[in-house]
Amino acid sequence: MAKKSDGSDGIKLVVVESPTKAKTIRKFLGKDYVVESCMGHIRDLPQSAKDIPEKVKKEKWAQLGVNVDKNFEPLYCIPKDKLKVVKNLKDKLEDASELYLATDEDREGESISWHLLEVLKPKVPTKRMVFHEITKDAIQKALKDTREIDLNLVRAQEARRVLDRLVGYTISPLLWKKVAYGLSAGRVQSVAVRLIVERESERIRFKKSAYWGVLAELSKDGVNFESRLQQYKNQRVATGKDFDGLTGQLTAGKDVLVLDEKVASKLAADLKAGAWNISEVEEKPTFRKPAAPFITSTLQQESNRKLGLSSRETMQVAQKLYEQGFITYMRTDSTFLSTEAINASRDCIQGKYGKEYLPPQPRSYAAKKVKGAQEAHEAIRPAGQVFMDPDETGLTGTQFRLYDLIWKRTIASQMVDARQKQVSAKIQVGDALFSASGMTIEFPGFLRAYVEGSDDPEADLAEREVRLPALKVKDSVQCAKLDPTSHETKPPARYTEASLVQTMEKEGIGRPSTYASVIGTIIDRGYVRKNGTALIPTFTAMIVSKLLSQYLSEFVDLGFTSGMEQSLDNIADGDLDWEKYLASVYKGPKGLRARVDDQEEKINPDEARTMTLEGMDRYKFHVGRYGAYVTTKRDGEDVSASLPDNESPADITPEIAEKLIDQKINGADSIGKDPKTDLPVYVLNGRYGPYVQLGDVSPEDDKPKRASLPPGTQPENVDLNMALELLALPKTLGKHPGTGKDVKAGLGRFGPFVVHEGDYRSIPKGESVITITFERAMEMLNQPKKGRGKASALKDLGAHPESGDAIQVFNGPYGPYIKSGKVNVSLPEGTTPDTVTLEQAVALINEKGGTTKKAKGKTGAKKASAPKAEKAAAASAPPKKALKKATSAKDKAAALGVKKVVTRKAKK
Repeated sequence: MAKKSDGSDGIKLVVVESPTKAKTIRKFLGKDYVVESCMGHIRDLPQSAKDIPEKVKKEKWAQLGVNVDKNFEPLYCIPKDKLKVVKNLKDKLEDASELYLATDEDREGESISWHLLEVLKPKVPTKRMVFHEITKDAIQKALKDTREIDLNLVRAQEARRVLDRLVGYTISPLLWKKVAYGLSAGRVQSVAVRLIVERESERIRFKKSAYWGVLAELSKDGVNFESRLQQYKNQRVATGKDFDGLTGQLTAGKDVLVLDEKVASKLAADLKAGAWNISEVEEKPTFRKPAAPFITSTLQQESNRKLGLSSRETMQVAQKLYEQGFITYMRTDSTFLSTEAINASRDCIQGKYGKEYLPPQPRSYAAKKVKGAQEAHEAIRPAGQVFMDPDETGLTGTQFRLYDLIWKRTIASQMVDARQKQVSAKIQVGDALFSASGMTIEFPGFLRAYVEGSDDPEADLAEREVRLPALKVKDSVQCAKLDPTSHETKPPARYTEASLVQTMEKEGIGRPSTYASVIGTIIDRGYVRKNGTALIPTFTAMIVSKLLSQYLSEFVDLGFTSGMEQSLDNIADGDLDWEKYLASVYKGPKGLRARVDDQEEKINPDEARTMTLEGMDRYKFHVGRYGAYVTTKRDGEDVSASLPDNESPADITPEIAEKLIDQKINGADSIGKDPKTDLPVYVLNGRYGPYVQLGDVSPEDDKPKRASLPPGTQPENVDLNMALELLALPKTLGKHPGTGKDVKAGLGRFGPFVVHEGDYRSIPKGESVITITFERAMEMLNQPKKGRGKASALKDLGAHPESGDAIQVFNGPYGPYIKSGKVNVSLPEGTTPDTVTLEQAVALINEKGGTTKKAKGKTGAKKASAPKAEKAAAASAPPKKALKKATSAKDKAAALGVKKVVTRKAKK
């Protein structure tokens, strides 16, 4: 064993960021090593005034957290929730002979290690160990190949953190004064908001065009296929791409035939009986290559398209997979695969798909270098020298689905091309020329394992296999059906998380590793809301983006922000002095501070928080203390109405605005009267969406009864009966057979639910809170409860013999754990959800917090006695002598075969 600084034997202390990572690494190290978690950063800039030390609170830069007059020196504080973590690490360090800093290998990880070094001030040899996967070989290699902390990486991270603080804390107060208190700006988030706002503005300016076509259903040799009218009398028939979205008219210079309904219908009627002959056939073999292995940005994009996960959810799940040793490090911009990864892929391809799917030589992908690139040197792939098959991992839920996605993408990247055949045919009938196209897969190649997703539904359809019959020139075909078809041009699609990440990466805005938090932030702060996968800006976003673009345009300019990333990259490479760079951005007559001070005087708050929309000149839209609202003039007087939060800037129309204002002035027309109270019933729109109301607001009743509409219900579809049903909620469905208490159904903040004695269950989509029956409610209440956003139990072990509480196994952020009542305890090392038994679980629960016995209640439940508990556990217990001699829960745990008890409390 190594010696401590005083000459005595000591442990080797390894520090990582998370308990899960620590738990995985412990399996690969000997008894001489102790692995502890620092729980992320142990120091940061102050988050609030209470974090600022007393000695500097009066300094003018204290709130900023950066001494701009002293070389931009950051003010680092240890948050209160990290004081125990730091004390634990210091205590462990006293018994250590060596310290290994094993945080992640990117800038953030390097910074965490540097802060640990600064705070712990170790007196023993300290080494920096890095690895991009958590496997036994990788950890052993990292122990041998240690290095010093890379100060260039530390300075790059520090410069980025300070720059973000300078931008955010300088511009945000301007928004508080000129728009609304509590708004925030950010170096990357404001540019992301601008992109989404500009796309919404394009949709607002868009002018819709209508045009018609003719669709034929043809057949030959019993095979049906579709064909569309392409030309008539040698003039091409117009399609959507021929129209100008800003005018709604044909693009200047286009010589095409625009069909209307009358002409299209006449052509369909005249051509059906004609002779249909093949005039041209073209066959073309094509080859499709597999996509490169995942990097951070492409993983986020594909996970959003294929799994429906947000960027934030993707990175959270990927972090867990990495820390458990399933995948390599997930923050990387390199598509490179190591030799061992290529060999593992090729072995897997040959064994699972056959030799014909294996190319003669391994595929190589050029290392992708983007601005702000991460330092990890390999793509995201399954960890190890042998790739574990997804079905053999034991993973469940989103962890399984994401690992499966990564596994398939990696394997596909080393498979042969897909061979396809494209066929296009022209069919002549009279003066009309129709076209048909098809695609067949001759050999699937990598498509056997993986098909890349697309944000464009039309492109996605074009990749699907469409078989045409065997066609030759002069062949005749039969027309089974000929119909006129109506079409409209579509506005530019709103950004999804996938397409936004793609654009930000292409423009060099921010780092791929930060995209998840950036998108999460703009949603959390009310700048953007999600409707399905679409990202829709709020009126607040539109107004804030307008102000920044008008008065501080360079700080939301794509090129300027991309240049910032390049400068930060140069700092990481040691090619740029970080203090001089920060001074150039913040100080001087053109610096951020001076620009904000100068522009503040020019901004009129009333104008800043007001905007107009194209085509709605009579109306003005504002952001105020209580959200967005619309104003106009009626009889020379200003009138206004609140805008519902779910109203999109590009979708609001004069009709919608008028309806909201009419409701505000005159009140809505009632849809009928309640037969019990004779009060009118209304369907109204509020800030939080549509709702029904019983009666009018009056001095005697300023809060009449209201109820929100169920998700997906349109106001125009609500009749009196539905409104009364909603106003009657929550309603009693019946008495619970076990307790005699009411079982109710209601509508709450998170949607429709059933409840019994505080035990809630959400009503699934597709089922109605109005029509749900008592029997269905009981069926739902009898199912194990699912926490909001959490998976159901992995395993039900049974009831605790003394308390009667259910004992279940769940998957948590730090791995699988056992839950019984209010007691949670992690599974011991070496024990899995499949192998843990009821007896082991009881011993662990008793060791953690004793037995939580249920008190006698109205139901007359009795406490289980100890003899009964032992009797209940006897079925599969170890020898009775061993249990009899056990005098404590810990001894019982040992007798039951549990080698080590690790509580969730200790892990946290």
